[in-house]
Amino acid sequence: MPDIPHHSALAHAAYHDLLRSLRDEAAGDLRGTPTRVERNGRAYWYDSFRIGSEVRKRYIGEDSPDLAARMHRAQQDRAPAEQRRKDRARLVRLLRAEGYMGLDPTTGSLMAALANAGVFRLGGTIVGTHAFRLYEGELNLRYGFDQTAQTDDLDIASFERLSLALEDVAAPPVQQVLADFDFAPAPSLEPGKAWRWRQTAGNALVEFLTPAFGDEGLRDLPALGVQAQALRHLNYLIADPIPAAIPYRSGVLVQIPRPERYAIHKLIVAERRRAEDRLKSQKDRAQAAFLIAALAEDRPEDLAEALADARDKGPRWRERIDASLARMPDSAALILAL
Repeated sequence: MPDIPHHSALAHAAYHDLLRSLRDEAAGDLRGTPTRVERNGRAYWYDSFRIGSEVRKRYIGEDSPDLAARMHRAQQDRAPAEQRRKDRARLVRLLRAEGYMGLDPTTGSLMAALANAGVFRLGGTIVGTHAFRLYEGELNLRYGFDQTAQTDDLDIASFERLSLALEDVAAPPVQQVLADFDFAPAPSLEPGKAWRWRQTAGNALVEFLTPAFGDEGLRDLPALGVQAQALRHLNYLIADPIPAAIPYRSGVLVQIPRPERYAIHKLIVAERRRAEDRLKSQKDRAQAAFLIAALAEDRPEDLAEALADARDKGPRWRERIDASLARMPDSAALILAL
């Protein structure tokens, strides 16, 4: 098994302290009364508050013992909000001193603005290279130069059905947030609809994606107020995502796929687009190989479960996974040993 470099135990603890603080802050950020709502056999928590004669509900999260504990802990926390922010900023400085990757000011500000608008609270999940970079904290990995390449593309995926069910919307609207950062909608094949937003004074691109349950095409994401490109295999990737902390300013709370699902998904998409974009296919395999090596060492059960789940999806899934692994003998050997 290859030697996987890690950050120090101090840095790993600091990352999880930052993540815990951000999650507690989000659970305790209430304007009114926490209200539990059951819908279609599932339970959700909302912050219910009154504006004039109107009662509004702001989505907090799906009901779980962890969320209930966080809301209780946040209500018991007597530290001033400014002190909590300073404590998180100190943790971010520690992470940067330990060599954690940061974001450039423009991308960091955009991520913070999207988070403040509720994009990730409402189900948005960062996918692609930005998600890969954030496994540095989750898995305590020290990335090498070839893994630190920054991309100008930001991909955000969400479930159409979840977006419909939440009955809450981003505020300010996502389109306004993007316009504030000089993004304009890129033309699409469907007039009046846009799922890609390009920065007018640069190469940055923001794309919205959603799983395809049937034909691929554009779908509405009502909670985010945007359209999204439906793609196959995405349902597998963003099922049961995890929170992540971006070490920018006093920290930004976002959502990313589980690392084991990201690794297996990259095997699938690498083979799917190998003929049309070899460079991206090679990048997909490189990211998959790095994560497979790390997970085989640290979380082999999670990796084995994710692989089994993907193989159970059908023969085309198995063919693509096997075709990618045939080009990755080291990763194939790790997978075989699970």
